[in-house]
Amino acid sequence: MHGTPYIVSDVMTHTVTAVGRQAAFKDVVRLMQDRKVSALPVLAGDGRVVGVVSEADLLPKEEFRDSDPDRYTQLRRLSDLAKAGALTAEELMTSPALTTRPDATLAQAARTMARARVKRLPVVDAQGVLKGIVSRSDLLKVFLRDDEEIAEEIRREVVAHLLPTPASAVRVEVCDGVVTLAGRVRDTSLVPVAARLVRAVEGVVDVRFTPAG
Repeated sequence: MHGTPYIVSDVMTHTVTAVGRQAAFKDVVRLMQDRKVSALPVLAGDGRVVGVVSEADLLPKEEFRDSDPDRYTQLRRLSDLAKAGALTAEELMTSPALTTRPDATLAQAARTMARARVKRLPVVDAQGVLKGIVSRSDLLKVFLRDDEEIAEEIRREVVAHLLPTPASAVRVEVCDGVVTLAGRVRDTSLVPVAARLVRAVEGVVDVRFTPAG
């Protein structure tokens, strides 16, 4: 993976376990257990993602298995009660599916996951056809980048373009993802701009400035 910003296709899993609309309840559970996943995309016949079945969609069947919910519960949890009686993936799934595109940035995918409180997103093309899946752990892979690789990108993409010449007057050091910029900057108004640009480099944990002595 090289360049900034990284995109979803850089980190996504390309081989995805999915089910069709008519997949039976037990088959869905069995597939999740066998593949050790907590959610499965549901596909139409042409490969388009039409929904997602998660563990949360399956639990109502067990929750309401031996209970007789009162009227308040029935009104408040109509969707869960419907899923308790579901027999197929189509009846279980959450639809429309929350998805992302292969060319979405990792920041965009992370915001989508955070706002929806989901652990993974199906990755689809412009026609909605499944191309992969991206998880929270996939998005964190950028923090495994080599320190020197990060430093070189900052020298090339930030220091060389933003800070006054000679660029060599500003040293870039990276340790465990924490960036230190050391040296003298003539125009101090550029410091917060440089900090923002450095933080945008994938894999950066934090940025610090050390003025020249």
